[in-house]
Amino acid sequence: MDRIIINLEAIRHNLLVVDRWMRDHGAHWTLVTKVLCGHAETLQALTSLGVTSFGDSRLENLAEIRRIAPEAERWLVRLPGVSVAREVVALAHASLVSEFAVMQALSAEARRQDTEHGVIIMIELGDLREGILPGRLIEFYNQVFELTNIRVLGIGANFGCLAGALPSVDHFMQLILYRELLELKFGHKLPYISAGATVALPLVLDHQLPRTVNHFRIGEAVFLGTDLVHGGALPHLRDDAIVVEAEVLEIQQKSLVSTVETGVHTPFAPLAPGDTPPGGRGYRALVGVGQLDTEIAGLTPLQPDYRIVGATSDITVVSIGENPRRLAVGDAIRFRPSYAALVRLMAGKYLARTLDPSLDQFLATGGMGPGQFADPVMPQERLRRQAREAAPPRD
Repeated sequence: MDRIIINLEAIRHNLLVVDRWMRDHGAHWTLVTKVLCGHAETLQALTSLGVTSFGDSRLENLAEIRRIAPEAERWLVRLPGVSVAREVVALAHASLVSEFAVMQALSAEARRQDTEHGVIIMIELGDLREGILPGRLIEFYNQVFELTNIRVLGIGANFGCLAGALPSVDHFMQLILYRELLELKFGHKLPYISAGATVALPLVLDHQLPRTVNHFRIGEAVFLGTDLVHGGALPHLRDDAIVVEAEVLEIQQKSLVSTVETGVHTPFAPLAPGDTPPGGRGYRALVGVGQLDTEIAGLTPLQPDYRIVGATSDITVVSIGENPRRLAVGDAIRFRPSYAALVRLMAGKYLARTLDPSLDQFLATGGMGPGQFADPVMPQERLRRQAREAAPPRD
């Protein structure tokens, strides 16, 4: 059976480690669960571990989080659209914004729903995804400051997601200066600098990140353990929390390269070729996971001598050399997914999801009580408290 195996003990371990780093840094952090695509059982396990601040990029997933953990803090970590302002205000306590038209829509909708909505103003610092240019910050904030039912929780930035920009201490110092400028000019405190993410964790571990960067949005480190700066896994994190298992459908000894004339076009872009001797032969195992299911280039066989040599929509071909392990039809090959591969796998409908241990077993032994990984104050009270702290002084 083809399946995604989610190791809850490994996730618990990574949560504890990351939470300890955040507490040592004095930061509040939000667990970004968009890679789970709303998988209910894993969300239930996370709730049992005490996670009380979730971030997701899809409103459908936020609705599932609200159902499973109604008292948890919920962040929309993708830019909201004007057309879905009603759903955003109803489902998220806070969102990341960079357009004034969106802020107006959120303000109007928050008034209709008789609530307040928190926002982080995103600033462009080099990754070329979301964020206003720094030169427009004063003008933008001046407009936002006049809106009702909106709480500006702080400023933020994104790194490493689109252009692969790596954050530096200088980037974060820029954000600190921008916050100081806004607070001095408008007499309004901004509780958060929300710019921490998995890519910033090496700076945290090296004690280079200023403690004024006090809100982190972290997902990949918890679910995959990835060190996005140096490669491999971050210190003390496990990289085996999620494994892909694919059943072997065929094993045959064949030529390692095609012996017939090949065309220019193939249905899918070929994978990077390895060193293949002319005329060489070896065993090739076919498994039933393909490009329709995931980013095949993002799968790494757990056996270091196995190598993916090609994939079509529903089949991936793995070179297994002389088959020293006597792999047979019906056996399985296991892979470690990259983030891109995992998010596509979880968004698909063809692979089963298996929890290890089962959710019932985990709940019987794994719960830690609410508030283990986040400020235990309820989101509404937290946001009201932040609004009081951020209010300009009375004359």
